[in-house]
Amino acid sequence: MSLSNKQKQFLKSKAHPLKPVVLLGANGLTEGVLAEIDQALNDHELIKVKVPEEERELRQQIIATIVAESGAEQVQVIGKTLVLYRAAEEPKIHLPKA
Repeated sequence: MSLSNKQKQFLKSKAHPLKPVVLLGANGLTEGVLAEIDQALNDHELIKVKVPEEERELRQQIIATIVAESGAEQVQVIGKTLVLYRAAEEPKIHLPKA
């Protein structure tokens, strides 16, 4: 599923007041962190993930891995914060038509 620009704008506005629900620690991206992201997406559909890696290239690789492993859509990246969306089986967030 690919999001249109209109849908991304809608999700960005919904994500603005949210706080990051998952923060990567000193151990980086582990199986436990990926499981936590998966659970948060199941519960909330739209989440923020904090990736405190200083090196930009490594941070982009971590973000790409999170997106690939979670099966979620990357809505946006602001600095070290990633916004992810994955529709639940019973969607709580109703996206506008593309």
